[in-house]
Amino acid sequence: MTKIVIDAMGGDFAPKQQVLGSVDALNKDKDLYLILCGDETQIKEELKNCKYDASRLEIVHTTEVIDMNEVPTKAVKTKKDSSTVVAFRLLKEGKADGLVSSGSTGAVLTAGVLILGRLKGVSRPALCPIVPNHTGGGTFLCDCGANLECKPINLVHFALMASAYAQTVYGIEKPTVGLLNNGTEDHKGLLLQQETNALLKKIDCINYAGNREGRDLMFGDVDVMVADGFTGNIAMKSAEGCGKAVSTILKREYKRNLWTYLCAAMSKGIIKNIRKGLDYEGVGGAMFLGLTKAVVKGHGNSKARSFAVSIQQAANAVRGDLTSKIKQLIDSVDLNAIQAQAQAQESGANTAE
Repeated sequence: MTKIVIDAMGGDFAPKQQVLGSVDALNKDKDLYLILCGDETQIKEELKNCKYDASRLEIVHTTEVIDMNEVPTKAVKTKKDSSTVVAFRLLKEGKADGLVSSGSTGAVLTAGVLILGRLKGVSRPALCPIVPNHTGGGTFLCDCGANLECKPINLVHFALMASAYAQTVYGIEKPTVGLLNNGTEDHKGLLLQQETNALLKKIDCINYAGNREGRDLMFGDVDVMVADGFTGNIAMKSAEGCGKAVSTILKREYKRNLWTYLCAAMSKGIIKNIRKGLDYEGVGGAMFLGLTKAVVKGHGNSKARSFAVSIQQAANAVRGDLTSKIKQLIDSVDLNAIQAQAQAQESGANTAE
């Protein structure tokens, strides 16, 4: 039985949507056991009209909630009985195998590092959401906001971790990796991108395809896009805005007059497929890669459907032993040797000039 602990009070619509999503996940996966952390009275009230296997759902009562506007480090250290902190503590103690939260991103990141801890060898954990793309699938974007300032070693680790995630959880045998940049040429980008590009080219255990531009996130040829958290967050939010804009424009244009209404009726199936292809709720949350156990950070405004998908993501990561796969890839790369080789080559080229 795969045990996932739920931060039932984290998110804009908690605990209602978290409870409904949990019930949906339980009903779809008979090998799932959920522990809901939060106000027991509120959770039981939401469960009253739900049909589910009560033997696979447990409630751990908590008395505090970390608000979205609180300072994350202070909140995690002072609110010991918050649903977020208690959920991470249960995970740390081995009472659960994975965790899902739609609460404060800062609090989840802080609790993940302070309470759970990162895998040995991982320079920095990173958030990896899936951005819907033109294929009907998605592009893994790592990082999307956990690390605003990065070094080349961090981006290399993001590439390794996201590759392991795509392989282990989604069955992509040899995921193609691109580096988000302002051009595809090797000389493009800041020093961070240039140095990262040079390092990634020397790593054999990932399928690195070189620099990629922002448009390639949704309309490109890579499975994984690597970025620092600042750039990645802007790219992700821009893509989300693009999806909403397309949906809004379609609605407006099809309501323009009787003829467009008729066109809409005839194109109903096409419109439905477009919306489905750009639907962020269908891809779930962002996997917090690099921690010692599987953690999924859902959107703050997650509804039941999205939350259920996030729970399934966490369960699949546990069953695929994602953390072990990440550690294996990280340990297989001797970055010090690669960096030394790159510096020697650069020194030799400068001497020849």
